[in-house]
Amino acid sequence: MNQNKLPADPVSLILGIISLVLGITGCCCYGIPAVITLVLAIIGLVLADKSIREYKSNPDAFPPHSYNNVNTAKIINIIAIVFNGIIVGVVLIIFILYGTLMSTAVLEGIRDGDFEYEDTNYEEYQWENDTINDWEEEDYIIEETIDSTNIDSLELN
Repeated sequence: MNQNKLPADPVSLILGIISLVLGITGCCCYGIPAVITLVLAIIGLVLADKSIREYKSNPDAFPPHSYNNVNTAKIINIIAIVFNGIIVGVVLIIFILYGTLMSTAVLEGIRDGDFEYEDTNYEEYQWENDTINDWEEEDYIIEETIDSTNIDSLELN
């Protein structure tokens, strides 16, 4: 009797271990690797389920240790899915709360007028759109203002 391994014997076990280890070590990185490891664990679980169904349909064609490996891989992948799902859920909740708080603060600032808008291209805009006559008039107004100010408070050395 020729007994082969189940198709997902090494693959689903490797995917489960990788997704669990990367999920545990990557949870401090704002959950970014958790999405990738969640996908890996789901793939590993699907492969393990297919292999278990194949074993149950024809148990004589496969050795029992291969079935045990796939069953262990299924359990590891389920644990990885739950763990990484919790991490992804917590990160999504944090982003939703942070986004809500930030948008509320921005809208309150706009409503109250507590914001400053600084246009860095204002001088270039003024320079391009003003004519020579406008600049001469502005210079005249500035000179007039300086002449009419009180200079008594200035001390000259």
